[in-house]
Amino acid sequence: MRINKKDVASILIFIALILTFVLLINGIANKNNGRELRIVRDAVKNAALTCYAVEGVYPDDLDYLREHYNLSYNEERFQVFYEPLASNLMPSIKVAERGGKTVK
Repeated sequence: MRINKKDVASILIFIALILTFVLLINGIANKNNGRELRIVRDAVKNAALTCYAVEGVYPDDLDYLREHYNLSYNEERFQVFYEPLASNLMPSIKVAERGGKTVK
């Protein structure tokens, strides 16, 4: 059985289409992961800002925000680094996906 040039070209085009499809799906998944990280970071930031607006100080830790300001996120998937600087300065907030990306 001989393979002619048309068959080879068809196979190469098919492989190129499959690779393009896989890369597009991967890009969409990565974009969604980044969006989720920003949503968690914004939730922590908004809870801290609400606390400051109500109480006049930023909280010392995330537990306070969870207890008094209903902060919640998937703790098995995301790790939040909350570093208070001073009671009147916005804390440093970074969010990382466990085993993955980090968003400042």
